[in-house]
Amino acid sequence: MSRVHAVIPDCQVKPGQDYSFLRWVGNYLAEKKPDVIVQIGDFADMPSLSSYDVGKKSFEGRRYKDDVAASKEAMQALMDPIVTKVTTLELNHKKRWHPELHLTLGNHENRINKATENDPKLDGTLSTDDLSYRNYGFNVHNFLHPVILDGVAYAHYFVSGGMGRPVTSARQLILKKHQSCVMGHNQNWDIHRDVRADGKGVIGLFSGSCYLHYEDYLGPQGNHYNRGIWMLYEVNDGDFHPLHISLNFLGKKYDY
Repeated sequence: MSRVHAVIPDCQVKPGQDYSFLRWVGNYLAEKKPDVIVQIGDFADMPSLSSYDVGKKSFEGRRYKDDVAASKEAMQALMDPIVTKVTTLELNHKKRWHPELHLTLGNHENRINKATENDPKLDGTLSTDDLSYRNYGFNVHNFLHPVILDGVAYAHYFVSGGMGRPVTSARQLILKKHQSCVMGHNQNWDIHRDVRADGKGVIGLFSGSCYLHYEDYLGPQGNHYNRGIWMLYEVNDGDFHPLHISLNFLGKKYDY
């Protein structure tokens, strides 16, 4: 029996942003009622723990507690419409909807683990549990630990070899892993499909990104990706039919 999956790519939430785009996403998912919702990681950006721009002027004023608070506020914006829909259906004795929620931690959330590894005296004071993802109903999967759902492997990214570097294309993804895989990390999306001997599809999907802000590290040419979410229809034994839903579309539909 096939199911419908929704995939929310990297959101890279940080303090001071407008999180209304996540309310658009939540409203759309509440309307479409997928069986499975996967957030592919890097929901939280955690800029206070970045090693990329330490010592630069842009780093001044960053605080761990502010990063955590921003993540919780953004997750609330995403989940409010979903929780409202679930509750309304139950109260009206309509067909119930309880989506299966999964979140695969990304390298930005993993900055928390790296901080405690690099400075052992912080052990026990910082944790990815501070982000409270489980409190919203998500099954949380450790960084780079794939979760297999209906024959599709999900992880923040998949490595290409012994050096641990991410694969660089959707085609390489299925050539390396020999099964359908969905990942984030790369801010642009890419898709490749091959066919098995039994006629089933094997699909590699780079899900891209899901945010509206400008990322300095991407530069003026790297901030023009088509950002949004994915709906994967008829997911069964690794095969599916993907549909990209852009944030531009969602903004026009729900930003009333």
